[in-house]
Amino acid sequence: MANKVLIVSFYYTPEIGAAASRIGNMAEGLQRQGLSVDVLTCLPNYPRGRIFEGYRGCYSKKETINDINIYRYWTYATVARTPLARLLGMAFFILAIWVFGLKVRLIRKYDHVVIQSPPLPVAYFATLLFRCLYRKHTVLNVSDLWPESAVELGAVKRGSLYYKVLSHMERFVYRHNTAYQGQSQEIVDHVNAMVPQKLHFLYRNLQPHSVATTTDSKPRQPLKLVYAGLFGVAQDILGMIQAIDFKACGAELHLYGGGNQVNAINDYLATHDCAVVNHGYVSKEQINRELSLYHASIVPLAVRIKGAVPSKIFDLLPHGVPILFCGGGEGEQIVADNHLGLTSKPGDYEALRNNICTIASLSDADYEQMRRNCLTAAENEFNFDSQMVAFRKFLDQV
Repeated sequence: MANKVLIVSFYYTPEIGAAASRIGNMAEGLQRQGLSVDVLTCLPNYPRGRIFEGYRGCYSKKETINDINIYRYWTYATVARTPLARLLGMAFFILAIWVFGLKVRLIRKYDHVVIQSPPLPVAYFATLLFRCLYRKHTVLNVSDLWPESAVELGAVKRGSLYYKVLSHMERFVYRHNTAYQGQSQEIVDHVNAMVPQKLHFLYRNLQPHSVATTTDSKPRQPLKLVYAGLFGVAQDILGMIQAIDFKACGAELHLYGGGNQVNAINDYLATHDCAVVNHGYVSKEQINRELSLYHASIVPLAVRIKGAVPSKIFDLLPHGVPILFCGGGEGEQIVADNHLGLTSKPGDYEALRNNICTIASLSDADYEQMRRNCLTAAENEFNFDSQMVAFRKFLDQV
């Protein structure tokens, strides 16, 4: 039976993004299930590429937040997203993992170790340490299918030496970890095809927010749209705002977040009157307060990525915010099957523009039903507390 758990993750709160949110929610959810939870991670730096204020000037720092012990180590932080910069950041954290591995008496107390992947090299060396050396019961938390996702995003060339190394690491971590969990059914099916019969769990990136109560529909003139998340290659927010004239659609788009496209987005907004406002970084708590003020949210993927289900879908459901999904795959299926909004294919901005016009012209009754569908899904099929109860039982079986 699991009583004390270590979670190893390259990303963790107060960083923003799906990975930090997912691991933070998991840690706090397990702690509320009665487990003792520790986290091994970096000094926070993502996505700004600089160690956050309050964490600078030290190699390591231990802190306790919400009864969770967090062991943070310095890593190479930079705004550059080149392969070398990424590898340096991973290399320093891998070194930190092995430094942490010297805490023999502490590690012996852990019943289970949950290892986040990607980054795949970090997962590989964490598996070597905690599973192969310490013989701990380990659970691999697979959020993206690397190297396949890297190929689809154009970051890695199929058949290259780097691809072959990553493929070896992928097979190794699937085979050697005690069990695994995936954030989508597509990920679970992919791993199961490589390591049949291994214990596994579908762990979606659900949110522990109270479900909002239904209120009267707000006038949708103008239609207030929101995007809260990363401005990266996978989302291509710059391409979207260049392709869609939101003002002509009777809509305005409000952006929250940042990433490697942020400067280009700000430059474009400074020279174009396109009814798009970039609010920059705000706290997770403020985002949660403001999401319900919007009529709908755009959830974009620039390309179809195998196994990817944007966590923003689950961020929006408890607030009753309908979804304009521009992606494909399992995310599109979730939105369509549960009638949570409207869908279009990745990069099809003409279809997305038409969906914006459609949701703006819905009758109040039809729009309110879409909102209720989101709230119902958050209460039932995509309920965070129910998932954590099932996840606790899963860990007890590992």
